[in-house]
Amino acid sequence: MKYEKNERAYELDSATSVAAMLGEGEQVLWQGKPKKSAFILNKVLGMMPIALLWAAVDTALLVLVFTLDSPGVMRWITVGFVCIHLFPFWLWLSNVITASRRYKNMEYVLTDRRVIVRSGLVGIDYQSVSYKDIQNVDLRVGVLDKLMKVGDLYFITAGKGRNVFFDIERPYEVYKIAQKTVADIQTDIAFPNAYRPEENPGFHTTYKGEK
Repeated sequence: MKYEKNERAYELDSATSVAAMLGEGEQVLWQGKPKKSAFILNKVLGMMPIALLWAAVDTALLVLVFTLDSPGVMRWITVGFVCIHLFPFWLWLSNVITASRRYKNMEYVLTDRRVIVRSGLVGIDYQSVSYKDIQNVDLRVGVLDKLMKVGDLYFITAGKGRNVFFDIERPYEVYKIAQKTVADIQTDIAFPNAYRPEENPGFHTTYKGEK
């Protein structure tokens, strides 16, 4: 398969990029990042309705307590309760504030062996899943995604959760690459190639393992 890279330019620390973590002989089939504008906008809009409604209700409670002739102790107890109760709002605000930093540390890679997701806020995390463990590859393109010309690619695994490529450009092309690679690898496992001779008498795939 032809190696493809997201056309949008981006910078990554070469010492911690996914390319520096590849095994010997491992080949990159596709590499990219989320579309920055779509990624940040989704972080802003994702929880915004709930967060703002939550904040409005708690603000109304504070106004009520301070409007009424309540004891000073009761007012401070209410303030403390509201600060804790506003957790969904703080979570949303944190996601908005850190969105740009999270974007900078994100990288998605499809190799001929596995799916790799690089992410992190302060530190850097790497998640990878072998193609043989993937049960489904799903593509989700919502209304906002369609407007931004992006999509989310989900790699579903048995008992290991999921790995997601959020807000990637050209999602249908990347989806085809992922689907074909998963099918080739899993078919290759299901139909052994007689210890991989020069000519493969097994089921035909484009995947060629190490000799």
